[in-house]
Amino acid sequence: MFQLSSEGLQAVKKELSRYETKDSAIIPSLFIAQKENNGWVSKDVVDHLSKVMEIPESKINEVFKFYTMFNQKPVGKYHVQVCATISCALVGARELSSHLCHELKVKHNEVTEDGRFTISRVECLGSCGTAPMMQVNDRYYENLTNESAMNILRGLK
Repeated sequence: MFQLSSEGLQAVKKELSRYETKDSAIIPSLFIAQKENNGWVSKDVVDHLSKVMEIPESKINEVFKFYTMFNQKPVGKYHVQVCATISCALVGARELSSHLCHELKVKHNEVTEDGRFTISRVECLGSCGTAPMMQVNDRYYENLTNESAMNILRGLK
């Protein structure tokens, strides 16, 4: 059963106080809860937020299921998101994500055996002029090749 930490609970309450309606605090509250739940949002997380925020689970789910920045299943310590929209796709992003999966011996959207990596294809990460690119947790990497991307991942502790 998921429970926010005391710091997380304070942060959600702070978000609730910032807005005229509770619904406006859903996105920042989901980010707080996702971080505290090892990078993903489970049914227990939604249930807990519903109680804390005093809004129906359905309202939280409307937001949670719409936005791709909220993970609907567990991810590795490093969530590697490779942009797969047209600009990146034209310069090899789809092949890059397949290469990363092959090298790490994992399928897309699954967690490596050691729990370190999840490789996902995502929609535009906003770097069309420096494609292909990837986001690893909160950091962005551009102008990638198969080798430069793997070197970045090898360097993560």
